[in-house]
Amino acid sequence: MLLPQGFRAVPLAHRALHDVSKGRIENSRAAIRAAIAAGYGIEIDVQLSRDGAAMVFHDYQLDRLTHARGAIRQQAAADLKAIALRGSDEGIPALDEVMALVAGQVPLLIELKDQDGAMGPDVGPLERAVAEAVAGYAGDVAVMSFNPHSVALMQDLRPEVARGITTSAYRPADWPLSKARCDQLRDIPDYDRVGATFVSHEVDDLDTPRIAELKAQGASICCWTVRSPEQEAAARKIADNITFEGYLAPLRA
Repeated sequence: MLLPQGFRAVPLAHRALHDVSKGRIENSRAAIRAAIAAGYGIEIDVQLSRDGAAMVFHDYQLDRLTHARGAIRQQAAADLKAIALRGSDEGIPALDEVMALVAGQVPLLIELKDQDGAMGPDVGPLERAVAEAVAGYAGDVAVMSFNPHSVALMQDLRPEVARGITTSAYRPADWPLSKARCDQLRDIPDYDRVGATFVSHEVDDLDTPRIAELKAQGASICCWTVRSPEQEAAARKIADNITFEGYLAPLRA
């Protein structure tokens, strides 16, 4: 499935249009509403609850973004919905709630966070929860993950939904992975196997030959995370679109 054209048309707000100074926490309902109002596409992250729900939250641990402690995966969905995000009175939203809020108004890009711990094959519950949530969604939606096993499973579960691989320079110092696994993932060897049609690549590594090769083969190239107009200008020499935060990316005619 090709990436819908809407994902090229408007910049994607990274973890939605968050701004802590205005009470809009990353991946929150307020940040999602702000992105919709501004006309931006939205990129969100999903993690798994203890009882198998896809929750819109970036981290594996609750500590940074809430006053609770411990792993998000140790909490039931109902309890997570009641845990307030720091600087907000909002709880952690579930994916189905967010999809109902977006309701096709802008493109929605869902990143499935690695549940294996080493980008390996121990996946399944989160992918099935996401597959259920996106079933029949009428708007532009796509899924991606750093873990190629996750993307491969989404190909089986929802072949009609566009799939991509979140990719990186995979500098070993930046990842809790072996050097061998970093070297393997850096080459994006699974792109064809998982039926991907796009990548979202680390912005300061866009000039790598592998990205040029994929683009020449017809892949859509997005990037993460652009944080200034100057960085955006450089990224757009290669990327078809950007995910951004920390400034207001211009809407393109």
